[in-house]
Amino acid sequence: MTDTELLRAEGLRVTAPRLAVLEAVGAAPHATADQILTAVRRELPGVSVQGVYDVLHALTDAGLLRCIEPAGHPARYERRTGDNHHHVVCRECGALDDVDCAVGHAPCLTPSTTHGFSVDLAEVTYWGLCPGCRTARDATA
Repeated sequence: MTDTELLRAEGLRVTAPRLAVLEAVGAAPHATADQILTAVRRELPGVSVQGVYDVLHALTDAGLLRCIEPAGHPARYERRTGDNHHHVVCRECGALDDVDCAVGHAPCLTPSTTHGFSVDLAEVTYWGLCPGCRTARDATA
């Protein structure tokens, strides 16, 4: 399905900023809003910061983007939605990558208690050192 068709399927107007944001996030998964703004401005120099934030919120609300907010790091956006995957984050440089759900159905973790909630998503963030930071740390040790 094209980006135009995706927007229409979600009942959203097809606009140049929406198409540019979808393209930017597709080209750079896990990009921050600032990185997305920079990419969009290459195509649409007059787009405002608020305009890009508004598009990010609209596309996230429509389920076309997923917002990831690792503790201590800026929010990141990706187009991979609806599959309950998780993420691994480097403690030193902030590199972030996808980790498929380890076992079972969504949500892939079953809580010991739900406190009455109807659980439909489990979000896990794995923390560690990426290969580049690990190599750099080993070289200085």
